[in-house]
Amino acid sequence: QVQLVESGGGLVQAGGSLTLSCTASGDIFSIYVMGWYREAPGKTREPVAMISSNGSADYLDSLKGRFTITRGSAKNTVYLQMNNLRPDDTGDYYCHFRPTPGIAYWGRGTQVTVSS
Repeated sequence: QVQLVESGGGLVQAGGSLTLSCTASGDIFSIYVMGWYREAPGKTREPVAMISSNGSADYLDSLKGRFTITRGSAKNTVYLQMNNLRPDDTGDYYCHFRPTPGIAYWGRGTQVTVSS
C-alpha cells in the first residue's frame, strides 16, 4: 500500500502562483511514476503533469510553460509549481502514484481556486 499526502492548494487571483506538494509513503520501490491530475467542475479528471523515477517529466500540452513538476531530494515527494494561473485552472488536484501499469494510488485531493 502507498499513502499520499497533498498540500498547497488554495485561493489565488488570476496571474498568481501556487505550489502543490505530495509525499508518498509505504511500499515505494525504485521504479514508479508520480504526479498530478486535476478535475475541474463538470469535467473529467485529466493528467496535469507526471514525473518518473528517472526524472523524466510529461505535461498536459496546454500547461507547458506555466506548470513545472519536480521531485524532492528524497524522491518520494513531488512538487507542482503553477504560475500565471487562470480561472480555468480551478479544480481539485489529485496526487497520483503508479508503481506499475494497472496499479494506481490517489491522494484525497487539494482544491485550487483561481479568481478572475
